[in-house]
Amino acid sequence: MRLGLALGYWGRGPDPGQLALVQEAERLGYDSVWTAEAWGSDAFTPLTWIAAHTSRIRLGT
Repeated sequence: MRLGLALGYWGRGPDPGQLALVQEAERLGYDSVWTAEAWGSDAFTPLTWIAAHTSRIRLGT
């Protein structure tokens, strides 16, 4: 079984708590992290930020 983490929407900028959560999920062997997209909130900016601070967890929208 593969586990993923859903972060939801991003606020006004990076949340250090979310980054710590993603890094811990990666350390524990989670397969993926997902971000949400809606009007006024894109999914790619947080994924880019996460990609810069992780090494192997998969990213999705």
